[in-house]
Formats: sequence, structure tokens, C-alpha cells
Amino acid sequence: MTTRHPRLTVRPLQAEEWNTWYDSLLVAFGGTEEPPEERSLWRELTEVERSLAACEGERIVGSASALSFRVVVPGGAVLPAAGVTMVGVLPTHRRRGALTALMRRQLDDVHAAGEPLAVLTASEPPIYGRFGYGQGTRKVTVSMTRGRVRVHTPEQQGELVLRLADPAAELARCEELYARLATRRPGTLVRQPGWEKLPVLDAPGSRDGFSPLQSVVAEDPNTGELLGYARYAVKSDWNERGAAGVVRVRVVQAEQPWVYARLWEFLLDLDLTERVEAYNLPADDPLLHLVSDVRHLAPRLVDAMFVRLVDLPRALEARGWAQPVDAVLEVTDAFCPWNAGRWRLTAAPGKPASCVPTDDPADLALDVRELGSAYLGGTALSALAAAGLVRELRPGALESVSAAFRSGLEPWLPHGF
Repeated sequence: MTTRHPRLTVRPLQAEEWNTWYDSLLVAFGGTEEPPEERSLWRELTEVERSLAACEGERIVGSASALSFRVVVPGGAVLPAAGVTMVGVLPTHRRRGALTALMRRQLDDVHAAGEPLAVLTASEPPIYGRFGYGQGTRKVTVSMTRGRVRVHTPEQQGELVLRLADPAAELARCEELYARLATRRPGTLVRQPGWEKLPVLDAPGSRDGFSPLQSVVAEDPNTGELLGYARYAVKSDWNERGAAGVVRVRVVQAEQPWVYARLWEFLLDLDLTERVEAYNLPADDPLLHLVSDVRHLAPRLVDAMFVRLVDLPRALEARGWAQPVDAVLEVTDAFCPWNAGRWRLTAAPGKPASCVPTDDPADLALDVRELGSAYLGGTALSALAAAGLVRELRPGALESVSAAFRSGLEPWLPHGF
């Protein structure tokens, strides 16, 4: 099957075209070459059978791909989701319908495959709202000056030792810890085979003056059990005051608060460094409460993953709910009209939810984009209503439905794709 526009064809990618297709994507993103290690990994992770090429004649002028992800949703369930990636159109072919054609074909394919969700990270967020994607997760970036911030360590519940380790050598153990933590927080990707390589990708050409990736593991000295780990790189620098190195933290993970705090203490006490930076922490990360003065973190909240409900009733029935809800949602969805209409949502904590079509009067009116924003529990429907994006049609409905959508932890995307 092909999707046709004047002079434009959207069709499945052929495996032998991958290099040409990927080259067009790099041009769409400015033409900067990637280090060979990165290109090789993305070739390995690309699902060619789920990749699309927009063509003018035989020439590839646009691209889009989908990845077979599994995403944690509120309540701990893990849902299949299409990870939308590698979307780009050559500068000569923008504003000619290529992107719309790619999104149309892709969402039709995702719906046919039975995936209830599509997710993406956006190079330009305004682009994807018109295709029904809402901002579903956020992340916090921090930059701390060493010596200005102290970490409060909760009461130690056991013994631990810190050991420097090769990130690749410790990968399997760290992935086991990641998997145990994954289902606790909505938005987290349950990594499929091959994706464990991405968090330790360390192409020399992408280091920007930083050291090779380093790792410190926290272990129980008696059993050798892995209690936590951190990955980071250091950039040496000097100024008139002396050493001014920078520590760039890629990830810190631990099951117990005191271990998590101890790892941050280590990172904030590396010799010959002046600043510690991290660019992807959950919006409610414990570090924000562990430090002596949060202002010295200079926290900044930015968008992360965008969520699109492809099969609305299935998506809503699969997640958990914070409190009982019985409400009729009137949903608009111009791009995927099978989601449009009135839906009666009936749910309660720990019980199966129901979402079925109805002719009953609506309690709330909203677009599927706003449902995507609220779906993982990080954005309150009441906040969207305050922005005029959700309308309350029955007095009192907004507060109860908004509370039901919330999750205990802020949703978080652990890495890009």
C-alpha cells in the first residue's frame, strides 16, 4: 500500500535503502555527520519494516520510523507503544505535505497493528500537536557548583562500598536494577533487546571534550549485591582560581534513598571539578529534596516525551486510576477520527476500567492532544482547563476526573530515541 500526494509517494523503506534514507534524515537535521559508532547503533535499532520513505519519483525526500516499545503507564501496567523517531523532510520539500503524509500513513499503520499509544520526543514541539500528540512527560536539568551544595543522606540501612567500574562490563547488572525500577514510574521504557546499548553509547566523536564514559557502582560489601550505580563523564578545565572541571551526569539509579544520596555525594566531591550537571532527571527527583539549597541546583523544567492515544478506549482501560471516576468525555480528534465522540469512562483503583461509546451528555470536552498530556499522570486536566484547553460541561466534574488521572510519581522518559 502507498499513500500518494501530488508528486509525492509514501511507501515502506527497503533494507538496502537504509543508508540513503538515513543520509536524508541527517540533511534534514542540518547535515552534521554522526560518529560511526552512533550510526551503526541506529542502524541496528531501526525496524526497517516499520520505516517509511517519502519519495519524489525515486528520490527519498522524507523519513519516519516506528520502534516497538513497551511503556509503563499509571498503575504499573506495561503497554505496547510505537516509538516515533527519525522523522525528517529535506529543506527543499518542507511545507508541501510530506510530513502530514508520513504522519497519516504511520498512525494508520500503528492503529492497524493494535498499538494503543504512540510516543515521541520532538525537535520542535509545536509541530506534533496538530497530529494529536500532547506533552506527557517533563524532565529537570540541574547545574550545581561544587562546595555550594550539600547532600543530606538519609539514615543508612546497611553497608555499601563504591567501586569504579567499566560501564560496559557492569551493563548486565545495571540493566537488572533498571528493570526492577522501571515499572515504578510511568513513562519509563521497558527496554527491549538491543536498547541496553544506548545508555552506554560513548562515541569519541560525540564527547565534546569530556572523558570517556565512567561508572561508579554501589555494592553491598558482604554479598556483592548491586545497590545502585551512576554513569558520568568529566571535562577538565582550569581558570585563574584553579581547577574548574565539569562533571556531566548521565544517570543515577538506586532502589534505596540512602544509596541514591550517597552516589550524589560522590559525584559532588570529585577532585579538580567545579560544577556538576545533569540533563535528564524526573520532575520530582529526590535530589531536589536531598540538597541543602535547591536554588543552587538552578533547576529548569523542559519537555520530554509526547504521547498520542491511538486506540483511545484501550489506552484508558489499560492504565490505573487514582480514585473512582464515572464521567463522559467528549473527545475531538481530527487526525484519527475513530477516537472522536463521547466516551463513558468508569474506573476505580485496583479494578478493571471501562471506556465505551455513549450518547449521554458530556461532562468534559477536550481534544485527544490534551488526553495525551494527561494520560501518564504528569499533567493535570485542571491545569489544562485553566489554559482553556479543557471545558467543564457538568459542574464539579473537572476536579474529580482530573484527580483520577494523576499518578503517584511524575512520569519520566529515561532516555531519548
